[in-house]
Amino acid sequence: MIAELGAFALVLAFALSALQVGCSVLARLRHDAALRGAGEGAAAASFMAVGIAFAALVTAFVTSDFSVSNVAANSHTDQPLFYKVTGAWGSHEGSMLLWDLALTGFGMAIALMGRNLPTGLKAVAVATQGGLGLLFIGYTAFASNPFLRIAAAPIEGRSLNPVLQDPFFAIHPPFLYSGYVGFSVVFSLAVGALVEGRVDAAWARWVRPWSLAAWSLLTVGITLGSFWAYYELGWGGWWAWDPVENASFMPWLAGAALLHSAIVTEKRGALAGWTVFLSLAAFVCSMLGAFLVRSGVLTSVHAFAVDPTRGVLLLIILGIAGGGAFGLFAWRAPKLAPGGLFAPVSREGALVLNNLFLAAATLTVMLGTLYPLIRQALTGEAISVGGPYFGLTFGPLMVACLLIVPAGPLLAWKRGDLLGALQRLWVAAVIALAAGFAAWFVFAPKTAIAGLGVGLGTWLIAGAISEIVVRSRLTASGGRQALRRLAGLPRGAWGMTLAHIGLGVFVAGACVESAGKAEMAQALSPGQSLKVAAFTLTLKDVGSFEGPNYTAERATVLVKGPGNPAEMTPERRFYPATRQATSQVAIQRHGASDLYVVLGESRTASGATAWLLRVYWNPWARLIFLGPLLMALGGAISLSDRRLRIAAAKRPARAPALEPAE
Repeated sequence: MIAELGAFALVLAFALSALQVGCSVLARLRHDAALRGAGEGAAAASFMAVGIAFAALVTAFVTSDFSVSNVAANSHTDQPLFYKVTGAWGSHEGSMLLWDLALTGFGMAIALMGRNLPTGLKAVAVATQGGLGLLFIGYTAFASNPFLRIAAAPIEGRSLNPVLQDPFFAIHPPFLYSGYVGFSVVFSLAVGALVEGRVDAAWARWVRPWSLAAWSLLTVGITLGSFWAYYELGWGGWWAWDPVENASFMPWLAGAALLHSAIVTEKRGALAGWTVFLSLAAFVCSMLGAFLVRSGVLTSVHAFAVDPTRGVLLLIILGIAGGGAFGLFAWRAPKLAPGGLFAPVSREGALVLNNLFLAAATLTVMLGTLYPLIRQALTGEAISVGGPYFGLTFGPLMVACLLIVPAGPLLAWKRGDLLGALQRLWVAAVIALAAGFAAWFVFAPKTAIAGLGVGLGTWLIAGAISEIVVRSRLTASGGRQALRRLAGLPRGAWGMTLAHIGLGVFVAGACVESAGKAEMAQALSPGQSLKVAAFTLTLKDVGSFEGPNYTAERATVLVKGPGNPAEMTPERRFYPATRQATSQVAIQRHGASDLYVVLGESRTASGATAWLLRVYWNPWARLIFLGPLLMALGGAISLSDRRLRIAAAKRPARAPALEPAE
């Protein structure tokens, strides 16, 4: 009965989403408060119905109800309880239900929390959110139902994919989907603004907290996924420009551009049309990612293999939602007023330049991701686009973008003094150049990328600190007065500073890891050794043991090098239920760097058994994951700024206006 309850709740959520759309549209047309309240109540009820459905699916997994097809395909009685629960979103059907839960949750949030929104704008936004719910819940209920029964239930399930049985990957999808779907609120507010003709500073103030929350959640989700790929898949890397990785990166880039563009619209009433466009584009990129991952056009460890029919349905959803929204934008955008004017050298100008680079970077990633798929569809020829393409196209764009980041906050609005801003950054520039040359000297003659990365990272960090020093007038006043000014700085300023510092930490870590990475692979018998970087690793022995739902070989490796001798224990696991083998990596931390060991297959020759041992030295690898977490923390701190929860003052002289669309 639990599965039937979940299926009923899912269909009920579909009906409630339809009610949400109908009541909200009528409320907008008739200016009826009762209908508006009914639409908002339907949004909350839809979330509760999806919540019941999701709880029913989790219950089916926990109780190992193998009469449910989804449970039989993704669970096993020997599977640990934690992975039984997380198995609920480890499949296509379950992940779509999690998507629906996040979508209706954000829909309820905007319905219940948007008290400062104008009634007409809120009604259209709630209706748009309900329309998205109607599309995705309908797809889940009628094309990807996770509650379908099997006529003859198997005695045992096939188990969750072993590489997904990992704590970090278990919590990665909830954060990732919350970020993906969080942009749906910005999308709905953009549609509401176009319909209502309200694209002004106040609207930008309403957009910023939602986009900031979605971007921060997506940052955490991508970071968790990258860290999972780093230590679970056993290839020694953290990013491979996999198309599915790119699918999550595109909305992140569009969201970063939106955050900066919304500031200009809020402060100066300018770039209104561009901010609306980015609000639509961020969620459309999220929907594009959902299509790529679930359509079957990609083969990846991250992707869900499904039949092409459901991929076509997702493409139709993308066409209806994205095409309709951009069609509305094309109709209404020409009527937008230009907003406040500003000189090229100004804070607005720096933010516009930042947006141009981010938009170009997004298009570059999109082209590299979609071109092989389009070419294969048209010609049947399979090609791959990897790191070299992105290094030559995406890399220079981001270098240019990062160079201007510290200068932007030091420029005045409307008309700035570039020379004055650069003079305030001379200390940061000297420190960055010194750090870059030092890194180049340490890592030469391998590559100059380490020097460039450390220089850029230091420039971002020192520049962010310089901006705080300037704002608090730390060098021009007494210590107590400067501390008082520091304490009085808004949380948004501290959040921006921390986010830029996190970006600098990431850039330095990524470049040094790429430049200084060393690896060695060798088949070793017990007692034999290999050398990598400054370390000597000796294989002592390999033993066998049994886990809860797997058998494993565990090697004991003695490591000698910087620091005291230590042992590492990489494993190779075999899961009988799925007949799959996985590697359990052993990682030894050395400050911000990692010594990374993978146990491979064994082979016997001349009566002696040897195991393949792959060893990587990844300098500064920890900074790659620390940086984005600092960025997300900066976003959370900015989100706590009270100014983001207060409606912006109206600026009729600057507000881009257009006539309401009936």
